[in-house]
Amino acid sequence: MTNMILQRQPKVIFLMGPTATGKTSFAIALHQLLPVEIISVDSALIYRGMDIGTAKPSINELLQAPHHLIDICDPIEPYSAMNFRYDALKAIKMIIQANRIPLLVGGTMFYFKILLNGLAVLPPANSKIREDIRNEAKIIGWAALYQRLQQIDLISANRIHPNDVQRLIRALEVFLITGKTVTELTRISNAPLEYEIYQFAIMPLNYLLLHERIKQRFYQMLAIGFENEVYRLFTRGDLSSDMPSMRCIGYRQMWSYLSGEINYEDMISRGIYATKQLAKNQMTWLHTWRNLHWLDNEKFSVAINKVLQVVST
Repeated sequence: MTNMILQRQPKVIFLMGPTATGKTSFAIALHQLLPVEIISVDSALIYRGMDIGTAKPSINELLQAPHHLIDICDPIEPYSAMNFRYDALKAIKMIIQANRIPLLVGGTMFYFKILLNGLAVLPPANSKIREDIRNEAKIIGWAALYQRLQQIDLISANRIHPNDVQRLIRALEVFLITGKTVTELTRISNAPLEYEIYQFAIMPLNYLLLHERIKQRFYQMLAIGFENEVYRLFTRGDLSSDMPSMRCIGYRQMWSYLSGEINYEDMISRGIYATKQLAKNQMTWLHTWRNLHWLDNEKFSVAINKVLQVVST
């Protein structure tokens, strides 16, 4: 009998949690105890010049524990979820090759989700191809086109009812544009992470205390120059309120204030409320998550020891 040596996959740590729960401090503490490198999982921290309103780690914190995927875009640049997945996977591979452990930290739950489950990359609709498909259907009938899809992509055909014309058109359209089926494209983009993933969620048990922290943090941001930070962006001339960067919580409300749409007090109340709603949405995501180890953000040392215990097993 051939002896087989079972080799464990490289370790990857996810540290998730709602805003204002101390994820950055927690990650830096882990960096001092484990051979980890931190990858930011935050759709706002990617932007340069947006430091105060995003609660970006300070210069001293970054010196203690450098973060990947921070300050990688100008606020005018587009950055998609697939851009993140590509960049994160590249960083993970590089860190593992250096014999260290990737520690992914943040609160953008959708980014974590697409890392785990992938995101199908399908081409945009093509009106000319769709028109050609409809014209062909007038000649040979939808049943014949459905049979063609069964020959091309049986898995997709089994998910589509023969009378569901819109989904049938889309499946055929994708194949005609790319030369690959929906099933093939989904399989490519949804390739599972071939790592041993440890998932942790640092969560508040006292929501009132979290809300108070959110409030105090917003006032602290104002005290250290948040208005001036957004004013510099506001007066650049090439940014607008409908851009993803300027729709970030806090920036959207401050932009409205600087535009004269709301007063200062409204800006504060709307910014705090939007941050509370963000925290609520993040917690809703996490309560549906599978395979999570829960950490109490009020018991810092206990939570650290739990991570060390789980990861070392």
